Amino acid sequence: MDYPLPLVTVDAVLLTLRAGALEIALHQRDRAPFKDAMALPGGVVHADEDDNTEASIRRVLREKTGFEPRYLEQLQVFSGPRRDPRQWSLSVSYVALVPAAELEAAGQGLRFVSVDALPPLAFDHADIVAAAVARLRGKSSYSTLPFFLLPEHFTLTELQHTYEAILQTRLEKSNFRRKMDAWGVLEATSDFVTGAQRPARLYRLKDFALFDRSVG
Repeated sequence: MDYPLPLVTVDAVLLTLRAGALEIALHQRDRAPFKDAMALPGGVVHADEDDNTEASIRRVLREKTGFEPRYLEQLQVFSGPRRDPRQWSLSVSYVALVPAAELEAAGQGLRFVSVDALPPLAFDHADIVAAAVARLRGKSSYSTLPFFLLPEHFTLTELQHTYEAILQTRLEKSNFRRKMDAWGVLEATSDFVTGAQRPARLYRLKDFALFDRSVG
């Protein structure tokens, strides 16, 4: 018995932090369905070219944004007969964390919007964004995941503000820094940044790890 084949696609939620707010990068579709609607960067899996869906989304991001994110994680599969008017389809979705400067430099028609004020999106992309934001906020309470929204070198104040923006709460400065010391993931550099106040040392992340403990 012959069975109709589903349309298999990949989509990426590119999360970044701009002006202290969590945002995503969208592009405007130039073809049907949902022509001219805002959408996540994504595309059809090339079965004759892509080794797997991660290879697919990395290819799509290179083609549509000109770069590959440092952090990319598979989110979940969205599927069904009504998510795409062309046919029964499934999308393997991914979430990427990208420093704002890298994403802004990529450009190529990307539009940045707050995760809390989305415009109407094509397909079921609003559901995909909601799942990605929930994943980030859930994991950020016990992990170093927010580090990937920062440039390679950062101050402790910038790191704390990043956690606060994601978790949507204020963190007590001394408690936060004790947590970071206890995790042992920070490496101090010999560089400082100067401003209106005293110079602040720059740090970097030693390696990526998850911790079963709270940041707050």
